[in-house]
Amino acid sequence: MTESSTPRARPRLKVCCIASVEEAQLAINHGADAIGLVSSMPSGPGVIPDHRIGEIAARIPPGVSTFLLTSSTNVDHIVGQQKSCGVNTIQLCDELPPRHIHDLRQALPGIAVVQVVHVMDEAAVSAAQAAATAAHALLLDSGNTAKPIKELGGTGRTHDWSVSRRIREAVEIPIFLAGGLTPDNVAEAVRQVRPFGIDVCSGLRTDNRLDARKLRLFVQALTSPIP
Repeated sequence: MTESSTPRARPRLKVCCIASVEEAQLAINHGADAIGLVSSMPSGPGVIPDHRIGEIAARIPPGVSTFLLTSSTNVDHIVGQQKSCGVNTIQLCDELPPRHIHDLRQALPGIAVVQVVHVMDEAAVSAAQAAATAAHALLLDSGNTAKPIKELGGTGRTHDWSVSRRIREAVEIPIFLAGGLTPDNVAEAVRQVRPFGIDVCSGLRTDNRLDARKLRLFVQALTSPIP
Protein backbone atom coordinates (compact mmCIF):
# COMPACT_ATOMS: atom_id res chain seq x y z
CA MET A 1 0.00 0.00 0.00
CA THR A 2 1.43 3.40 -0.96
CA GLU A 3 1.70 6.33 1.44
CA SER A 4 -0.97 8.29 -0.44
CA SER A 5 -3.48 5.45 -0.04
CA THR A 6 -2.71 4.62 3.58
CA PRO A 7 -5.62 5.52 5.90
CA ARG A 8 -4.65 8.28 8.32
CA ALA A 9 -6.35 9.92 11.25
CA ARG A 10 -7.18 13.54 10.55
CA PRO A 11 -4.62 16.07 11.77
CA ARG A 12 -5.33 17.76 15.07
CA LEU A 13 -7.19 21.02 14.56
CA LYS A 14 -6.13 24.24 16.26
CA VAL A 15 -8.47 27.19 15.74
CA CYS A 16 -6.60 30.40 16.41
CA CYS A 17 -7.49 34.05 17.07
CA ILE A 18 -10.23 33.05 19.52
CA ALA A 19 -11.67 36.23 21.01
CA SER A 20 -14.38 35.04 23.41
CA VAL A 21 -15.71 32.06 25.32
CA GLU A 22 -18.48 31.81 22.71
CA GLU A 23 -15.98 31.53 19.86
CA ALA A 24 -14.02 28.93 21.79
CA GLN A 25 -17.16 26.86 22.32
CA LEU A 26 -18.10 27.15 18.64
CA ALA A 27 -14.68 25.86 17.64
CA ILE A 28 -14.78 23.02 20.16
CA ASN A 29 -18.30 22.03 19.09
CA HIS A 30 -16.94 21.60 15.55
CA GLY A 31 -14.11 19.37 16.71
CA ALA A 32 -11.24 21.71 17.56
CA ASP A 33 -8.54 19.96 19.56
CA ALA A 34 -6.88 23.24 20.52
CA ILE A 35 -7.62 26.95 20.56
CA GLY A 36 -5.19 29.81 20.03
CA LEU A 37 -5.29 32.97 22.16
CA VAL A 38 -3.23 35.87 20.80
CA SER A 39 -1.45 38.21 23.17
CA SER A 40 0.33 41.42 22.16
CA MET A 41 1.84 41.28 18.66
CA PRO A 42 3.66 43.80 16.46
CA SER A 43 1.10 43.13 13.70
CA GLY A 44 -1.67 40.76 12.71
CA PRO A 45 -5.20 39.87 13.84
CA GLY A 46 -6.76 38.41 16.93
CA VAL A 47 -4.94 40.25 19.71
CA ILE A 48 -6.81 40.29 23.03
CA PRO A 49 -5.69 41.39 26.51
CA ASP A 50 -3.99 38.85 28.75
CA HIS A 51 -6.81 39.07 31.31
CA ARG A 52 -9.31 37.97 28.65
CA ILE A 53 -7.00 35.15 27.61
CA GLY A 54 -7.10 33.97 31.21
CA GLU A 55 -10.89 34.22 31.34
CA ILE A 56 -11.28 32.14 28.17
CA ALA A 57 -8.63 29.57 29.13
CA ALA A 58 -10.36 28.98 32.46
CA ARG A 59 -13.54 27.95 30.63
CA ILE A 60 -11.98 25.41 28.26
CA PRO A 61 -12.81 21.77 29.02
CA PRO A 62 -10.13 19.20 29.79
CA GLY A 63 -8.64 17.57 26.72
CA VAL A 64 -8.61 20.78 24.65
CA SER A 65 -5.25 22.52 24.46
CA THR A 66 -5.04 26.25 25.16
CA PHE A 67 -2.24 27.95 23.23
CA LEU A 68 -0.97 31.36 24.35
CA LEU A 69 0.60 33.09 21.34
CA THR A 70 3.36 35.37 22.55
CA SER A 71 5.72 37.66 20.66
CA SER A 72 8.00 37.99 23.70
CA THR A 73 11.53 36.60 23.58
CA ASN A 74 12.15 37.17 27.29
CA VAL A 75 11.88 33.94 29.26
CA ASP A 76 10.87 35.62 32.53
CA HIS A 77 8.14 37.60 30.78
CA ILE A 78 6.78 34.49 29.06
CA VAL A 79 6.73 32.61 32.35
CA GLY A 80 4.75 35.48 33.87
CA GLN A 81 2.29 35.41 30.98
CA GLN A 82 1.66 31.70 31.40
CA LYS A 83 1.12 31.97 35.12
CA SER A 84 -1.24 34.91 34.62
CA CYS A 85 -3.22 33.33 31.79
CA GLY A 86 -3.30 29.72 32.96
CA VAL A 87 -2.81 28.15 29.51
CA ASN A 88 -1.30 24.72 28.99
CA THR A 89 0.71 25.52 25.86
CA ILE A 90 3.06 28.37 24.93
CA GLN A 91 3.41 29.26 21.24
CA LEU A 92 6.60 31.23 20.59
CA CYS A 93 5.78 33.35 17.56
CA ASP A 94 9.23 34.92 17.41
CA GLU A 95 12.43 32.86 17.47
CA LEU A 96 14.00 31.86 20.77
CA PRO A 97 17.43 30.21 20.85
CA PRO A 98 17.21 26.54 21.87
CA ARG A 99 18.95 27.26 25.19
CA HIS A 100 16.23 29.75 26.09
CA ILE A 101 13.53 27.25 25.13
CA HIS A 102 15.19 24.78 27.51
CA ASP A 103 15.13 27.48 30.22
CA LEU A 104 11.43 28.05 29.55
CA ARG A 105 10.65 24.35 29.81
CA GLN A 106 12.53 24.10 33.10
CA ALA A 107 10.62 27.07 34.49
CA LEU A 108 7.24 25.71 33.32
CA PRO A 109 7.19 21.95 33.89
CA GLY A 110 4.13 20.33 32.37
CA ILE A 111 3.56 23.19 29.93
CA ALA A 112 4.08 22.42 26.24
CA VAL A 113 6.30 24.79 24.25
CA VAL A 114 5.71 25.18 20.51
CA GLN A 115 8.23 27.15 18.44
CA VAL A 116 6.95 28.88 15.32
CA VAL A 117 9.18 28.66 12.24
CA HIS A 118 8.30 31.14 9.50
CA VAL A 119 8.89 29.41 6.17
CA MET A 120 10.32 32.22 4.07
CA ASP A 121 12.92 30.18 2.17
CA GLU A 122 15.10 27.07 2.37
CA ALA A 123 16.81 28.39 5.50
CA ALA A 124 13.67 27.41 7.39
CA VAL A 125 14.78 23.77 7.29
CA SER A 126 17.93 24.32 9.34
CA ALA A 127 16.08 26.73 11.66
CA ALA A 128 13.45 24.08 12.28
CA GLN A 129 16.05 21.41 12.97
CA ALA A 130 17.70 23.64 15.57
CA ALA A 131 14.39 24.49 17.25
CA ALA A 132 13.41 20.82 17.30
CA THR A 133 16.28 20.09 19.70
CA ALA A 134 14.44 22.05 22.40
CA ALA A 135 10.74 22.56 21.65
CA HIS A 136 7.95 20.03 22.15
CA ALA A 137 6.54 20.82 18.69
CA LEU A 138 6.97 23.19 15.76
CA LEU A 139 4.40 25.33 13.97
CA LEU A 140 5.22 26.25 10.36
CA ASP A 141 3.74 29.62 9.41
CA SER A 142 4.02 32.29 6.71
CA GLY A 143 5.21 35.33 8.63
CA ASN A 144 8.20 37.49 7.85
CA THR A 145 10.50 38.37 10.74
CA ALA A 146 12.77 40.47 8.49
CA LYS A 147 10.24 43.27 7.95
CA PRO A 148 10.65 46.52 9.92
CA ILE A 149 7.40 45.60 11.69
CA LYS A 150 7.63 41.87 12.14
CA GLU A 151 4.89 39.63 10.78
CA LEU A 152 4.54 36.82 13.31
CA GLY A 153 1.37 35.19 11.99
CA GLY A 154 -2.12 35.84 10.76
CA THR A 155 -0.96 36.92 7.30
CA GLY A 156 -3.48 34.85 5.34
CA ARG A 157 -0.66 33.77 3.02
CA THR A 158 0.39 30.26 2.17
CA HIS A 159 4.05 29.33 1.85
CA ASP A 160 6.01 26.67 -0.02
CA TRP A 161 4.53 23.45 1.30
CA SER A 162 7.37 21.42 -0.20
CA VAL A 163 9.70 23.09 2.32
CA SER A 164 7.26 22.29 5.10
CA ARG A 165 7.21 18.68 3.95
CA ARG A 166 11.01 18.58 4.12
CA ILE A 167 10.90 19.97 7.65
CA ARG A 168 8.32 17.39 8.68
CA GLU A 169 10.59 14.65 7.33
CA ALA A 170 13.71 16.14 8.97
CA VAL A 171 12.50 16.42 12.57
CA GLU A 172 11.11 13.93 15.06
CA ILE A 173 8.69 16.17 16.94
CA PRO A 174 5.10 17.04 15.93
CA ILE A 175 4.55 19.62 13.20
CA PHE A 176 1.59 21.98 12.94
CA LEU A 177 0.99 23.61 9.55
CA ALA A 178 -0.36 27.17 9.35
CA GLY A 179 -0.52 30.00 6.84
CA GLY A 180 -3.37 30.88 4.51
CA LEU A 181 -5.33 27.66 5.03
CA THR A 182 -8.99 27.65 3.96
CA PRO A 183 -11.73 25.09 3.30
CA ASP A 184 -10.60 25.13 -0.35
CA ASN A 185 -6.91 24.28 0.15
CA VAL A 186 -6.57 22.45 3.48
CA ALA A 187 -7.03 18.97 2.01
CA GLU A 188 -4.21 19.58 -0.49
CA ALA A 189 -2.02 21.04 2.27
CA VAL A 190 -2.52 17.90 4.35
CA ARG A 191 -1.84 15.67 1.34
CA GLN A 192 1.45 17.42 0.62
CA VAL A 193 2.81 17.97 4.12
CA ARG A 194 1.18 15.24 6.27
CA PRO A 195 1.38 17.37 9.43
CA PHE A 196 0.49 16.30 12.95
CA GLY A 197 -1.81 19.32 13.22
CA ILE A 198 -3.41 22.18 11.30
CA ASP A 199 -3.61 25.76 12.56
CA VAL A 200 -6.08 28.26 11.09
CA CYS A 201 -7.17 31.82 11.85
CA SER A 202 -8.08 34.18 8.99
CA GLY A 203 -9.43 31.39 6.78
CA LEU A 204 -12.32 30.86 9.21
CA ARG A 205 -13.27 34.46 9.93
CA THR A 206 -15.75 36.88 8.37
CA ASP A 207 -15.89 40.51 9.52
CA ASN A 208 -13.40 39.58 12.26
CA ARG A 209 -15.69 36.90 13.70
CA LEU A 210 -15.38 33.14 13.67
CA ASP A 211 -17.69 31.98 10.87
CA ALA A 212 -19.64 28.81 11.65
CA ARG A 213 -20.18 28.01 7.97
CA LYS A 214 -16.48 28.32 7.10
CA LEU A 215 -15.60 26.28 10.17
CA ARG A 216 -18.00 23.50 9.16
CA LEU A 217 -16.65 23.42 5.60
CA PHE A 218 -13.07 23.43 6.88
CA VAL A 219 -13.68 20.45 9.15
CA GLN A 220 -15.43 18.61 6.33
CA ALA A 221 -12.43 19.17 4.05
CA LEU A 222 -10.01 18.19 6.81
CA THR A 223 -11.80 14.93 7.50
CA SER A 224 -12.23 13.91 3.84
CA PRO A 225 -10.15 10.95 2.65
CA ILE A 226 -6.72 12.04 1.45
CA PRO A 227 -6.45 11.40 -2.32
